Amino acid sequence: MKVPLSGRLFTFGLITCWYSSNIGVLLLNKYLLSNYGFRYPIFLTLCHMLACSLLSYIAISWLKVVPLQTAVGATTPFFTAVFAYLMTLKREGWLTYITLVPVVTGVMIASGGEPSFHLFGFLMCVGATAARALKTVLQGVLLSSEAEKLNSMNLLMYMAPVAVAFLLPAAIIMEEDVVGITIALARDDSKILWLLIFNSALAYFVNLTNFLVTKHTSALTLQVLGNAKGAVAVVISILIFRNPVSVTGMLGYTLTVIGVILYSEAKKRSK
Repeated sequence: MKVPLSGRLFTFGLITCWYSSNIGVLLLNKYLLSNYGFRYPIFLTLCHMLACSLLSYIAISWLKVVPLQTAVGATTPFFTAVFAYLMTLKREGWLTYITLVPVVTGVMIASGGEPSFHLFGFLMCVGATAARALKTVLQGVLLSSEAEKLNSMNLLMYMAPVAVAFLLPAAIIMEEDVVGITIALARDDSKILWLLIFNSALAYFVNLTNFLVTKHTSALTLQVLGNAKGAVAVVISILIFRNPVSVTGMLGYTLTVIGVILYSEAKKRSK
C-alpha cells in the first residue's frame, strides 16, 4: 500500500527531529565526558531520566498535551501485543534480513578500525545495543497495539521513573560523591550546570521522538536508522572534535550507510 506524501513528510520530519536531538545529545555527552572532564556517565544518564520524568509529567498533568492514561490500564496493550506476537509470529521478508548484513558488518568493521578501540568497551556496547533493541521492540508493541494502546508521552512518563530507580543506586555506589562533586564544579563554573540542564532537556526530546518514530515506522526500522545515525554522528564528531579516524573505520561507516539504503529499498518493495 502506497503511503501518502503528507504521511511520508511527517515521518521524515520525525526522523529529522530524532536525528538532530540524538546527535546533539551524543556530542554534548562527548564534550562533557571527554573534553570538559565530567567523567560520570551514570549520573549524566540519571539527569536525562529525571528530566524525562519531570517534563513528561508537566506536559501531561499540567499542560494537558495528551490525556493521562492510568498505570494499570497501561499494562493491557503490553500483554495483548506480546500474546498476539507469540501467536502470529510476524516476520520480515527475507530480502529485508539480507540487507541488514552490510549494516551489521559495517558497524563491526568501523569498531575494529577505531583508534581508541577497547575490547571491554566494545562488549559493553554490544550488550547495550541488545538491550536497546529489546526496549525498542517492547515500546513498539505498546505504542502500536490494536487494543488499549499507550501514547508516546505516557509511555515515557511511566518508563523514565523506573530508569531513575535503577540508575540512582548505581550512581551512588559506582560514582561516589558525584552530587557533591557536581555542586562544587557548579560553584567554580556555572557553565557545567547549564550544560547539564540543556543536555537533560535535549534527552527528553530524544526519547519522545524515539517513541514517535517507532510508532510511525517499526522497531527494526528504528534500529537500522540508529546505526545510520551513529555513522552521521561520527562524521560530525570528527569535524567538530578533530578525532583521528582510520581507513578501516571509514570503510565500515560507508558500508553501514550502503546497508541502510538497501534496507530502505527492501522495505519499499515489501509494501
